[in-house]
Amino acid sequence: MRNGVPTIASFGRVLAMLEAVIADGGQSSVTAIARSIAMPVATAHRQVATLVAEGYLVVGPRGQYLAGPRLFGLLQRLDEKQIIVSCAAPLLHQLAADLGTVVQLGTFDNEMVTYRVKTGEGASELFTRVGMQLEAYCSGIGKVLLAHLPETQLRAYLDTGPFPALTDRTITDPEALVAELRLVAQQGFAVDDGEIAEGLYCLAAPVSAPDGRVLAAISVSQMADGMRSSDEVLPVLLQTARTIEMAAFGASKLPE
Repeated sequence: MRNGVPTIASFGRVLAMLEAVIADGGQSSVTAIARSIAMPVATAHRQVATLVAEGYLVVGPRGQYLAGPRLFGLLQRLDEKQIIVSCAAPLLHQLAADLGTVVQLGTFDNEMVTYRVKTGEGASELFTRVGMQLEAYCSGIGKVLLAHLPETQLRAYLDTGPFPALTDRTITDPEALVAELRLVAQQGFAVDDGEIAEGLYCLAAPVSAPDGRVLAAISVSQMADGMRSSDEVLPVLLQTARTIEMAAFGASKLPE
């Protein structure tokens, strides 16, 4: 029981069986899967038969059970980025409170960064806002997202230049930007040291799907004259990104 509302134990067992069958990938029999999750074999067979009848599983060419059309239909309706946002929001609120900084989450949409979460002390004073789109080349979040684009997509983005300088630190040369993005991909985080606004320092980290695609990035933003050290902020930022991935994708998140 949670919040006073009773749960349906039998439904929970059906979901457990469905998850186990999908995770198995058609390698094992229903009997073997049932035993692996300590479920009565007769119950497991009835559950699988029901899931097949309802279209959530199908019988493969070797008699194995695989994901069915209704399950794929549900997956196609899911917005991976919105799932990340929903899972990330409480974690980012806590991160901002712990560090006393502004924390943001952004995604790459139509060659721009869309800001989807913004929280923390001083958030109202920072020029970004939730729903705003900004250029990617000059921010920590943007550099993380660009650094993990497929090569053809990155080159297409670079062809959209020129890239105006917002401060005297903004990287505007496409090849210099490529070198910076290669560094970001190699080290696993990005730095914006006054490139989008004078005196603003940001650290950003990627949030990835189980298949390695970077779907979002999170950042900690501080004014350079009163900021915490990178050695203090970066480990917490990276750990928060990993926690978001686990919250969004659970056991399907591949180990690093």
